[in-house]
Amino acid sequence: MKILVINAGSSSIKYQLLDMDTQKPLASGVVERIGEDMGTISHKAFPGTPEENKFSAEKPFPTHKEGMHEVVALLTDSEKGVIKDRSEISGIGHRIVHGGEYFFAPAVVDNDLIEKLRKTIPLAPLHNPGHIIGIEVALELFPGVKQVCVFDTAFHQTMEPKAYMYGVPYELYEETGLRRYGAHGTSHKYITDQAAKYFGKPKEECNFVTVHLGNGASLSAVKNGKCYDTSMGLTPLGGIIMGTRCGDIDPAIVGYIADQKGWDLQKIIDTLTHESGLKGICGSNDLRDIHKRREEGDERAQLAFDMATHRCRQFIGAYFFELGKVDAIIFTAGIGENDPLYRAAVLEGLENFGIKVDAEKNENWNRQPSAISTDDSAVKVLVIATNEELEIANETVAILNK
Repeated sequence: MKILVINAGSSSIKYQLLDMDTQKPLASGVVERIGEDMGTISHKAFPGTPEENKFSAEKPFPTHKEGMHEVVALLTDSEKGVIKDRSEISGIGHRIVHGGEYFFAPAVVDNDLIEKLRKTIPLAPLHNPGHIIGIEVALELFPGVKQVCVFDTAFHQTMEPKAYMYGVPYELYEETGLRRYGAHGTSHKYITDQAAKYFGKPKEECNFVTVHLGNGASLSAVKNGKCYDTSMGLTPLGGIIMGTRCGDIDPAIVGYIADQKGWDLQKIIDTLTHESGLKGICGSNDLRDIHKRREEGDERAQLAFDMATHRCRQFIGAYFFELGKVDAIIFTAGIGENDPLYRAAVLEGLENFGIKVDAEKNENWNRQPSAISTDDSAVKVLVIATNEELEIANETVAILNK
């Protein structure tokens, strides 16, 4: 069985075709700058990834439709392709950033689903319009192929009201859906399942703190295999300090900036989203650059790093209290998997809480789900590479098999 996973944005389409018999990708790529004068496409076939299996080109993609046509052409190309015909694709899984309160689990695409997605656009104005376009184009190109939406917010729908409600007039929640939704749920769910396999017991018997660290970052408290709390809020702007996002701040800051600088609301939100976080403090959101500058004695770079790891520690501490018992802290995603300095700083000096990091294991993680904690650490620390595309494909197959 072959599943095509699509993540359509406002001006891009990321895709991956997976062979579900082997659980491995056959091809992946991205179409970018859709709607601009000139677009780009990058495509790679697996396995082995020799140079002849990589392809990139510049060409205009006026709409998502032209982009998807190019994707299908590459997947079925006699030289670069990995399937003979689009009919080999058994199902399509769509990544959806925000499902609002409509979707608690993956769902089959139909007219009702699309209409509900339109209602969630105010909650994810940068993402959900592109998702809808991607769905509509895929329905046109793959008639008769069952398509499934997998929602980043769905994993967090098991939170109780005490965790997801804000301390604002209840009518705002009733009238506008104002509440905590979280993000990166597909990643948090994937590493929860993988960690349960690592421990060799049902996830319903596991409590974890899952730490997804990339340019966007979030943490979740996982109780008995389900999300109990999460750091991101109504939007992906909340939570810890990220690459360009501010994370949690005093809400009065918005009005204060408006009064002091004369900025309108959109400029303030744009600044908090794209010019804040690590970038706002030291001018860079690339931790490789920040580490280099720290080594050279750059105080701003050190401050940005200290602030980010400090906030991450705060959430981990809070979730320990919420869960009562924690089997493991799990790091994942670009920074979580690849930055031992960040991991070490977050977990430094926590031996009295039963968290002991093995410095050598932390420095030399082998890309497999494994512990970087000492053998006698009461709380294990795991690093697990996330695979959101595989999770979406697995969820799609589960729907197809029902």
